[in-house]
Amino acid sequence: MIHLICGSTGAGKTTYAGRLREQFGALHLSIDDWMVTLFAPDKPARPDWPWIEERAGRCERQILATALQAGRVGMPSILDFGLQRADQRRRIAEWAAAAGLAVRLHFLDVDADERWRRVEQRNEEQGETFRLEVTRPMFDFIETMWQPPTADEMSVLNGVRIAV
Repeated sequence: MIHLICGSTGAGKTTYAGRLREQFGALHLSIDDWMVTLFAPDKPARPDWPWIEERAGRCERQILATALQAGRVGMPSILDFGLQRADQRRRIAEWAAAAGLAVRLHFLDVDADERWRRVEQRNEEQGETFRLEVTRPMFDFIETMWQPPTADEMSVLNGVRIAV
């Protein structure tokens, strides 16, 4: 089983993924962990979306390969990517199906004002789930890409809506 964690910035994806990890004994694969570990020391001084997107794609491909290996030995995986866009969710679900793995979409449905409040708090506290400071312009940019799952998508991907 591949658990797809879906929600925009500040929805609580990493916290929720940690609970699923404990519940299912699953492998938690967080793109934020990979990006920060592999690329943060080399990031440009000014945010550069093409630079970020290219490296996120590399991480995603390696994470999917890791999830496939885990699935082949019967270990569930949790993909903590954000999965902002419907096309990305569909592509990953198709990849999982082609590999013979079941998928479940977990949609963390939290309004933007609450998510921004959480981001500000996370930036200030820099606790367990903090990976990098998210500025308001970054948050707003990501919001332009956010596509909540439709009812049809939730049905196709065995979805569960989590209001947190």
